[in-house]
Amino acid sequence: MSGESGLKSYKVVTYGCQMNVHDSERLSGLLEDAGYVKAGQDGDPDLVVFNTCAVRENADNKLYGNLGQLAPVKTRHKGMQIAVGGCLAQKDRDTIVQKAPWVDVVFGTHNIGHLPALLERAAVERKAQVEILESLETFPSTLPTRRESAYAAWVAISVGCNNTCTFCIVPALRGKEEDRRPGDVLAEIEALVDEGVIEVTLLGQNVNAYGSDLGDREAFSKLLRAAGQVEGLERIRFTSPHPRDFTDDVIAAMAETPNVMHQLHMPLQSGSDRILKAMRRSYRQERFLGIIRKVREAMPDAAISTDIIVGFPGETEEDFEETMHVVREARFTNAFTFQYSKRPGTPAAEMDEQVPKAVVQARYDRLIALQEEISWEENKKQVGRTLEILVAEGEGKKDDKTDRLSGRAPDNRLVHFTRPTEPVRPGDVVTVEITYAAPHHLLAEGPTLAVRRTRAGDAWEKRQAKPAAKPAGVMLGLPTIGAPAKLPLAAPAGGACCGD
Repeated sequence: MSGESGLKSYKVVTYGCQMNVHDSERLSGLLEDAGYVKAGQDGDPDLVVFNTCAVRENADNKLYGNLGQLAPVKTRHKGMQIAVGGCLAQKDRDTIVQKAPWVDVVFGTHNIGHLPALLERAAVERKAQVEILESLETFPSTLPTRRESAYAAWVAISVGCNNTCTFCIVPALRGKEEDRRPGDVLAEIEALVDEGVIEVTLLGQNVNAYGSDLGDREAFSKLLRAAGQVEGLERIRFTSPHPRDFTDDVIAAMAETPNVMHQLHMPLQSGSDRILKAMRRSYRQERFLGIIRKVREAMPDAAISTDIIVGFPGETEEDFEETMHVVREARFTNAFTFQYSKRPGTPAAEMDEQVPKAVVQARYDRLIALQEEISWEENKKQVGRTLEILVAEGEGKKDDKTDRLSGRAPDNRLVHFTRPTEPVRPGDVVTVEITYAAPHHLLAEGPTLAVRRTRAGDAWEKRQAKPAAKPAGVMLGLPTIGAPAKLPLAAPAGGACCGD
């Protein structure tokens, strides 16, 4: 049903990586700029937008299943529209309308700015509009944005990817890497800080390749240092880097810039040199472990996470043991682990020696058990430490039952802490002592040592007070750092951007 004052309501459903989450903020901003309002919990929205991912074998089944559920809803809801965008739309194009003729708009990764016009055209012409561009027309960061958080933000510094990993279809769907000018990135960060944001995450499909499009191999480290000079910005993170492009100047910038957090997500994928070659990953085990050693030498407290694929075609037991060796040596804080699945359109999907499902599952279980043990041991080292926690919204699923609040430590570990006696808002900072460690979180069960009210907390409070009767327009708050809020239709779990 339409929103208040007769305005059309919308819902954006997101699948996949952080880049898709950020694109969905752009889509929401575009729609609110066009007069839509975000749908509430009750009733059916006037518009549903699926921002899709194409990195799972069953991604299309999930989409068509959800589209099928919406068909009868659309029949009874006069004027309702459905749009499908993102990587799967870029790949499947006309197939979506053939399989689900009740879809009104199909748009790709390069033309999200056209969505409002395509919706209007579909309504007037009463037929589906399919528009897929082959190259980026407008850098997404120039589009209106509805940020999901008032205190933390994604800031895209590049789009696309120049790598040719055999398991990944993203470069074919997102195109070659295009970098934003450093001045444009810094201007966006400064604008966000002016609105109350105190934490930003620099985002790219291959974030530390930044500069390849600008002709400057040290552009990324320079950008980190420049962002570190923005007054009022307390925390800087980035995701996801590629080992090939991870250079000593980036390590130095992380160590020497106080507000760049000592946290690194470095995708491994496999510890076997033979499998890395088959994946077309342009580094080998020793190169990867060498980066980890250098990071720890410069920042002994660094928390390092990774991505690992188990069961890539041709993986032998010896190959898998090489991955286990790297996990033992690197001692990751946590790992996003995946069982290999065919991604249609990728070279790996056509490779011989696909590993039997039972073998993949057994190896996966062993890897999970090892990483859980290491994560718990590494988290136990935090017990007794005093940490500043940026209070988050929606990070603690049991906070109401346990009378706790949750947030992120500087190294991005999730911390649940006893609710202070004084009011605390998302975006504020509390100082606590860690008393207990679990594999995936820390607890501070004692009294809060200090509460610092921040501009970010003020921004969150101001946002809550805004009346909902009018379109929100373009807001310069931002998305939460860490895991995105749970979506109505669950996306596949993931760590880094899908192209890493």
